[in-house]
Amino acid sequence: MATYRLTDFDAVLAIARKGSFRAAALDVGMSTSALSSAVSKLEEQLGVRLFNRTTRSVSLTAAGERFVDQVSPALKDIHRALDTVRSQQETPTGILRINTFATAGREILAPLVLEYLRRFPGVQIDLVTEGNLVDIVANGFDFGVRSQNLVPSDMIAIPIGSARRYAVVATAAYFKGRKPPQVPSDLKGHACIRTRLPNGALFRWQFEAEGQPVHVDVEGPITLDEASLARMAVLDGIGIGFFMESDVRDDIEAGRLVRVLDAWTPSLAPLCLYYPSRRNPPAAFKVFVDLARELARSSKAS
Repeated sequence: MATYRLTDFDAVLAIARKGSFRAAALDVGMSTSALSSAVSKLEEQLGVRLFNRTTRSVSLTAAGERFVDQVSPALKDIHRALDTVRSQQETPTGILRINTFATAGREILAPLVLEYLRRFPGVQIDLVTEGNLVDIVANGFDFGVRSQNLVPSDMIAIPIGSARRYAVVATAAYFKGRKPPQVPSDLKGHACIRTRLPNGALFRWQFEAEGQPVHVDVEGPITLDEASLARMAVLDGIGIGFFMESDVRDDIEAGRLVRVLDAWTPSLAPLCLYYPSRRNPPAAFKVFVDLARELARSSKAS
């Protein structure tokens, strides 16, 4: 008699959802080869092909579509039952998946994620950083972390962390012989490190004057798509960079970088941990929420 594993069914749904074995493998925490092998074995046991595979695409067969339609509700019920049992655990265990963007990931890593792991070593954290805003439920995440203004209205949100601002910086050596910008339009006369967004568009530097937004299209010798690379270029004296303050705070305090246009960068919306309402969340989920609320209270107090 054939035996079936719950993880194999989860894998099929992930491939159907992502349309790619590689993306689905990342989604379920498996290697692409292991995922492909698991699905092939399941197809062999069922005696039908669930997917049409080419070198460029993956799509459900007719049998695969029926399988996904019928299995999805049952899997939700099974996972809900597992959550109910896990909610009774005395010692939290399991895996929590969190989706955020790179800068926020750096901001929450030490005070929230690493602190959580120290308190609850039986839990594993899968932290995924990406520029695009995703549906955390559809993509199998327990939590999301985004700016408060980007949190979907149907989610529960907990503001976490301290006040956030942008920072415009360069080295003192860069400004030697150059007049630092006094207003955003002065950036037109400077070499700026440009940033490309996940959708391919160039990021417009964002400022504010008397409550009104001011966006500047800067020019410069290099365009990058990651803040850590831009920081390296700025520290090397190539030009002026535009960062989240948290990414360059230590450099400013140590004197490695000089801040300009400070009055033009007001406070931003706070980061929020957000998640869907769950009737019987696992113990690992509940204590993570508790720690986030603890962090939020400490941030307010300070």
